[in-house]
Amino acid sequence: MIITKTRKVVVVGAGFVGSSYAFSLVNQGIAEEIVIIDVNTSKAEGDAMDLNHGMPFASPAKIYSGNYSECHNADVVVIAAGANQKPGETRLDLVEKNAKIFKEIVNKVMASGFNGIFLIATNPVDVLSYATWKFSGLPAKRVIGSGTILDTARFRYMLGNYYGVDTRNVHAYILGEHGDSEFPAWSHAYIGSQSLADFSKTRNIDPVQAEKDLQGIFENVRDAAYHIIERKGATYYGIAMGLARLTKAILNNESSILTISTLLRGEYETEDVYIGVPAIIDKHGVQSILEFNLPPDELEKFNKSAKVLKENIRIIQKHFS
Repeated sequence: MIITKTRKVVVVGAGFVGSSYAFSLVNQGIAEEIVIIDVNTSKAEGDAMDLNHGMPFASPAKIYSGNYSECHNADVVVIAAGANQKPGETRLDLVEKNAKIFKEIVNKVMASGFNGIFLIATNPVDVLSYATWKFSGLPAKRVIGSGTILDTARFRYMLGNYYGVDTRNVHAYILGEHGDSEFPAWSHAYIGSQSLADFSKTRNIDPVQAEKDLQGIFENVRDAAYHIIERKGATYYGIAMGLARLTKAILNNESSILTISTLLRGEYETEDVYIGVPAIIDKHGVQSILEFNLPPDELEKFNKSAKVLKENIRIIQKHFS
């Protein structure tokens, strides 16, 4: 794939996530052309108008509402459309209804002649990324789910807050499903170049207390979406910023390491499933997957998470024909 000079991004879905993502693109000057598509054409038009009115404060960009024909020369198509997660509902509860919506969307995008990169944000993101790969017929490296990019960001933020260091100096990862079966790769969690156990010593934190506190931090990360949904109805700012970061890595050909959902072909003793792992992202999509040498207990958690996702993929397999 060759990145066009226009750095064109199409956003499908002008809900909370899609609108926040478009806003992030404009604020960060990431794209030069942004198209917004939604079944509610008035909402898409209104968002485009609103964003255009901020152009005097931003980098130049062409922003407008459109239809699926606009995808033909897009570098990136981001799908943020679909049914939202309701209070008390898990991300996997959404699988059947959103698979039907996605089949229609992806077919329309591909009918335009699209040959770029899909970014998937809608939940359950791992299952819907797999479905998009199947529906589109594109190479798996060009269908990327947001995966655990937000979970990892939450994890790093909370660890930085706990230890009193800049979150950008925390190197830690949440792997697996973007959902209840995700887990922290404690074996590969560092602050600077120190393990969390070693860094806890520099802060004079009792090892037993640190272990208890760190488990609480992970539980808050895992359940963060439920807490936010209870308070404001939906989560959108954090994931929008994560999608913007992914888009920037693609358009700038950064070769950045980000925890995304991608197809495994034997990595982590797993195959034929989209799941959250660290990967190198460049202008071609997923350049390569980083396979951590996980200890047996963490590898077991990874495989259990993959099993959950495979069971949900089977639920929507009928839509792939």
